[in-house]
Amino acid sequence: MNVYSPVVDRNPSRDDAEAALALLRQWTQVADDSEITDLDPALLKLLGAAQDYPIFSRQYPEGFSVDDAYKTSLPDLQNGPASLIRGENVRIQHVGISNFRLPISYRLKNGSSLMLETSVTGTVSLEADKKGINMSRIMRSFYIHAEKSFSFGVIEAALNDYMSDLESFDARIQMRFSFPMTVTSLRSGLSGYQYYDLALELVEQNGVRQRIAHLDYVYSSTCPCSLELSEHARQFRGQLATPHSQRSVARVSVVLEDDSDDCLWFEDLVGLCRSAVPTETQVMVKREDEQAFAELNAANPIFVEDAARLFAEAMAGDARIGDFRVMCSHQESLHSHDAVALLTQGPTFAQTSLDPTLFPSLIHRG
Repeated sequence: MNVYSPVVDRNPSRDDAEAALALLRQWTQVADDSEITDLDPALLKLLGAAQDYPIFSRQYPEGFSVDDAYKTSLPDLQNGPASLIRGENVRIQHVGISNFRLPISYRLKNGSSLMLETSVTGTVSLEADKKGINMSRIMRSFYIHAEKSFSFGVIEAALNDYMSDLESFDARIQMRFSFPMTVTSLRSGLSGYQYYDLALELVEQNGVRQRIAHLDYVYSSTCPCSLELSEHARQFRGQLATPHSQRSVARVSVVLEDDSDDCLWFEDLVGLCRSAVPTETQVMVKREDEQAFAELNAANPIFVEDAARLFAEAMAGDARIGDFRVMCSHQESLHSHDAVALLTQGPTFAQTSLDPTLFPSLIHRG
């Protein structure tokens, strides 16, 4: 007995085809590539896949190991020929990594050492006709030396390694960290930790190396003019008035002299700043300390110009320091703007143009 089916005999319409294609696509959302290929290999092409596109494994290959031959076969575009360079084929002064973090051991003046989390910036020059550098070598150099060297010793060894590995003429490494020192209160005898933002920098340029230290020193600055005006109001009108003072930040950068017989310790650099401007912000404070701090500020009122020159005087008088730069920012409580100053000695820090974010970076992060 023959059964007549009108659906088989009629020609499918476009609507029929669209409905079938939608159903097929819905099924392929839950089917894997092997199921699709088993049904009809042409489906991959029909559904938009490239013709003869291979079916890849979706499982992570736990047992796969890499041998020398396989490593040799891996593409390395970063270290490719000059023909791969995009843009102008010119020398790049700095290329490398920034904010690579690891623990570094630092020697203290008392002979002990301290392990501190350190942020590393490492760059080298890249000559024209070279596509790029292998940046992982910079990190590997640090890991090799971080556990057996201290402070500048780590930088020296790492810089030697990656200048050789990367065949660069100039190189720079900077290590930034927060350095803790115990500070005693002014009168109560309490003590607490003051943290100083420090950075050590090693620069080799044209075959000459320089060791540079940077320190952010946070202090209070009382305006001399405001102090005198307040006293005038008290004296002539019997009017109570207070001078304005504000938290202020100085960034002192110094070149360390190689021919000095004495080491400039971190503690020494902080001490130089304290001797120049003694109104450092306090850690532990009771009422007698707060009163003492008010008296200390009144005894040392300073404009931003005074602060820059006082810090410069301390740096210039130390034989362990060569060129230096002093930047000060008095973050005004009277004005809605800051008062700033920059003073340099020697060619190392002399520059015509300033980074637009240079003074705004002088903040106390706490």
